[in-house]
Amino acid sequence: MWPAGAMVLLCAIALEFLAGCVPSSPRFNSDPASVARLEEENEMRFATRIREEEEREDDRKVDVDRVRTRLTAGTAPVTRYSNRTPAGLDRDRLLIDVVSYLGAPYVYGGNARDGIDCSGFTVKVYESGAARRLPRSAREQFTVGSPVPKRDLEFGDLVFFNTTGRRPSHVGIYIEDDLFAHASVSKGVTFSSLESTYYRKRFVGARRVVQPPTASSPR
Repeated sequence: MWPAGAMVLLCAIALEFLAGCVPSSPRFNSDPASVARLEEENEMRFATRIREEEEREDDRKVDVDRVRTRLTAGTAPVTRYSNRTPAGLDRDRLLIDVVSYLGAPYVYGGNARDGIDCSGFTVKVYESGAARRLPRSAREQFTVGSPVPKRDLEFGDLVFFNTTGRRPSHVGIYIEDDLFAHASVSKGVTFSSLESTYYRKRFVGARRVVQPPTASSPR
């Protein structure tokens, strides 16, 4: 029989050896490529469920063509919106870019009009319409700017949702009257209502990304 002290020591050594042989958990891997790969696997795993839930619970259907016509015709309430938003964004410029993506199909990891995902959509619109570079993922975008209460949303604010059960996993751009533009898994780039059952119960917050003044802007 081994002495009790020796057995304890041997067990400790064995555990230390085994710990060194077990690869670290991916959750704690900070390598960007690994994080992106895990996010893609997570998205694909949840895609079917998300699509079914969107279609079943989106009980406030939006007539996208009617909204597009109204916005591009300049009939949005002028008392509420000016060309320059409180965050300093050019509303007309941003809106042109939002509308240009309508109908683009949802493709995870996509960033073009022939296929785009939710955070790719916000990145492209902000980059071309506001000259602002956002982080690539919804989770990272949730850390930029400043938080905005839902009741105080303004055109151009980023709105976030938890569609997978972990962290903000979906993002869109607030437009007006409880409507936001986003790349939906089931519909592609579209307008949806914040008050539909699906989005209302999954809403996790909003962020306002302030546009810094240009050299020619008044101080």
